Amino acid sequence: MSRFIKGESRSQITLFPEAVDEYIEEDNPVRVIDVFVDDLDLSTLGFKTVPADTGRPAYHPGVMLKLFIYGYFNRVQSSRRLEREAGRNVELMWLLGRLTPDFKTIADFRKDNTKAISRVCREFVLLCRKLDLFADSLVAIDGSKFKAVNNRNRNFTKAKIKARLKQIDESIKRYLGQIASADRVDGIRAKVKKEGLNEKICKLKQEVERLNETERELKESPDGQVSLTDPDARSMATSGRGSGMVGYNAQAAVDSKHHLIVTHEVTNQGHDRAQLSNMAAQAKTVLDVDELTVVADRGYYSGEEIKTCEEAGIRTYLPKNQTSSNQAKGYYGKRDFIYHPQDDEYECPAGERAIYRFTREEKGKQIRRYWSSACVSCSMKSKCTTGKERRISRWEHEAILDTVETRLEQAPEMMKVRRSTVEHPFGTIKYWMGSTHFQMKTLKHVSTEMSLHVLAYNMKRVIKILGARQLIAAIQA
Repeated sequence: MSRFIKGESRSQITLFPEAVDEYIEEDNPVRVIDVFVDDLDLSTLGFKTVPADTGRPAYHPGVMLKLFIYGYFNRVQSSRRLEREAGRNVELMWLLGRLTPDFKTIADFRKDNTKAISRVCREFVLLCRKLDLFADSLVAIDGSKFKAVNNRNRNFTKAKIKARLKQIDESIKRYLGQIASADRVDGIRAKVKKEGLNEKICKLKQEVERLNETERELKESPDGQVSLTDPDARSMATSGRGSGMVGYNAQAAVDSKHHLIVTHEVTNQGHDRAQLSNMAAQAKTVLDVDELTVVADRGYYSGEEIKTCEEAGIRTYLPKNQTSSNQAKGYYGKRDFIYHPQDDEYECPAGERAIYRFTREEKGKQIRRYWSSACVSCSMKSKCTTGKERRISRWEHEAILDTVETRLEQAPEMMKVRRSTVEHPFGTIKYWMGSTHFQMKTLKHVSTEMSLHVLAYNMKRVIKILGARQLIAAIQA
């Protein structure tokens, strides 16, 4: 054993006990958390900094906030695990002054300070802006599905309830048939079997009552879904074919230079179509720029959203959806028709001109309609339409969409920028969360949990870029 490094004896008494501060190195990230929280004006952010005059004194919100930031920074999100770490972790002993709040106090702090914690996340983003870490006015926007506490079996739609009721009816018929067969046989085994089958039927009838109650709740739900564990969680499709999850859709705008999350938002909508202008406007406000370039995937493609962005000085790059039903059937698609803006006419593959006919409103949009009188005698009509003539629709603001499409054709590398920018943060955060993802319930509290993850992610990135000591100096400056 003499050839190995030996530790000190557990019973060894030291003459001069070491200070806890000596265990924490100068460039330890825990010092960044300490300085950052101490520099915040917690009362302005919404934390209650004046304790009640009666009862047991409360923990200072700064202490609890440091605990949570440290926990999410080190992938410890559970209040019970944070309680244990506070009593045995030397870094937390240093950070909290050896305070050890119980798990209920820890959980209640996160639950009762939802808006304030979200503002803390924003404060760190503003610090990043102050440090000029958002030099490029280019952000990538994307959304990702995160699992909720709610199990798939505890989420119901009208179709799911109908299928389950049908399955129960078939099970009850099968059990009744087995009971009838048992009636023809005497003996204890037959009696025991009938009792077991009757018990199963009784449970299935109770389930039918619960399903009928859930179906009544569905009629009052605006989106036709009911989740029993987490009422705000929704069933969402994922990228895998035929797969899905019950969860939330987290949106993020990520800076292209250092992959820092500029802004984020959690929604329970399963699609991204209505999120482009919202996230882009938030990013533009945070970055405090007059013009902003945004790149997103085709899931965000929406005429109204793109128009809103372009009018707000936000330059967009995103591919157009190819959803033509005619093209799917083997006919010419709309992109095979060339629009001539000077004449306000479309040129068809046969070289004929489809001229403007009339305008009508469709789903709140003003749609212009075009067709050619030559369709009747056209030799290519069988490849174009089965109707009397091929009609082409054009939105009154479609020139904006044409501009965006041309812009992307001239800079196709922007899609590579999107993938290498925004997908990395989501993958990292999901890895930290583990298989369960969110631990809290309802959109309000899930948003708070996401803010803590984003704050921890951004803080780790900045420490990696600048170093702990330089970041501490910047905060104290």
